[in-house]
Amino acid sequence: MEQERAPKTPRKTGIFRTKSVEQSMRDTDEPDTKLRKELTSWDLTVFGVAVVIGAGIFTLTARTAGNVAGPSVSLAFVLAAVSCGLAALCYAEFASTVPVAGSAYTFSYATFGEFIAWIIGWDLILEFALASSVVAKGWSLYLGEVLGSVSPTVSIGPLDLDWGALVIVLIITALLASGTKLSSRVSLIITAIKVAVVLLVVIVGAFYIKAENYSPYIPPSAQGETADGIHQSLFAFVTGAGGSTFGWYGLLAAASLVFFAFIGFDVVATTAEEAKEPQKALPRGILGSLVIVTILYVAVTLVLTGMVKYTELAGDSSTLATAFELNGLTWAKNIISFGALAGLTTVVMVLMLGQTRVLFAMSRDGLMPRGLAHTGKRGTPVRITLIVGFVVAILAAFFPIGTLEEMVNIGTLFAFVLVSIGVVVLRRTRPDLERGFKVPLMPWIPILAVIACLWLMVNLSVETWLRFLVWMALGVVVYFAYSRRNADKTMLERERARSADQ
Repeated sequence: MEQERAPKTPRKTGIFRTKSVEQSMRDTDEPDTKLRKELTSWDLTVFGVAVVIGAGIFTLTARTAGNVAGPSVSLAFVLAAVSCGLAALCYAEFASTVPVAGSAYTFSYATFGEFIAWIIGWDLILEFALASSVVAKGWSLYLGEVLGSVSPTVSIGPLDLDWGALVIVLIITALLASGTKLSSRVSLIITAIKVAVVLLVVIVGAFYIKAENYSPYIPPSAQGETADGIHQSLFAFVTGAGGSTFGWYGLLAAASLVFFAFIGFDVVATTAEEAKEPQKALPRGILGSLVIVTILYVAVTLVLTGMVKYTELAGDSSTLATAFELNGLTWAKNIISFGALAGLTTVVMVLMLGQTRVLFAMSRDGLMPRGLAHTGKRGTPVRITLIVGFVVAILAAFFPIGTLEEMVNIGTLFAFVLVSIGVVVLRRTRPDLERGFKVPLMPWIPILAVIACLWLMVNLSVETWLRFLVWMALGVVVYFAYSRRNADKTMLERERARSADQ
């Protein structure tokens, strides 16, 4: 009986009005904005693995081992995985309780209210758009290595056109517009290729491991380069702490760095509305993909640091291929480059998928133009997909992203914090809701997730924090100038339509 008496209209007014879970579920049945339910647990797991295993496993592992943590980089990956795992548990409960497109945006609307939901949605727009563009440019770089003498960049007057990045974004846009199921099948094939390459690297590299390379596992602490002004981390800026490498401090710093290799598993939650059995499929997809990639990451780092001494990986140019070249396995470089190319293809695909689903949810609620939420015959938001594809293509083709990569990380961590807090709020305000998965040890797991994510956030540069705050300020202006009024109008139209039906 409690379920029947649950609130079915927003409990608050103004910027703090919440959108009940029941209201969110009803909105998914609107004919013009209905997504097709065709994804299984396996599809969602593939999406998670597809987006997480990218350039990080081929490049980040070697640089972090050589410059920051030494052989203990494998432990750093475990620590980062634990931090992600805490947040993943919260995402799993939320997604199984509110199986609606939008991920952290939708979850925040149900717990914190419209304004916070807008802020997190605005944050996710930045995260996914920049991430897609940055990874597309990385894909183009690997394409250049595979092609050899052919450059994926041409000069057009004063502009440099990265045609490699442009091509991959256009192809992926066409795939996403064709349907989510088709995208998942393509993603499965490419993901299988890159996982096979990773396993080949682990198996072949295992024969060249030398036990002495693991000693010392945690190298003695050494003074490292210290960034100045806004280029240093927020933690260093506030405390005045100098930069150091290796030792226990280096291990913790490495965990902050390699955490970024896990970013993307939360994209699985954005496809909640398209899952056949969301209460079962979403927790399995989120947690299953995280377990798989953690095992692969740790295996690669153990092989990498066992093949060569960590000191030989120092510098910014070290990659996974470096260890194989130092052991005379030059043929492995081409295989690794091919694996990285395949890996980045699916990363761009799933990031753009996440971007379209967040914008779709915001448009359906009226916080973005309502007409964008229209779905085509294939049950996909074609208009939004084409707009996202166009914006990402322009960013990737003409703009050097550079240090904006960190903007992706701070946006993701901010979303993790809100979801971790929100799952506690919803558990207390709506204990009657059916939950396909429940976070154990409530509320301690979400509290630990918040602490872990905040720690990683303070290790980002002051410059990144300033850019993030500017973007958030712009979002506040857009909300009060347009989104708030349009959302009011959308809600009123829905109420009139339902009254007429009754």
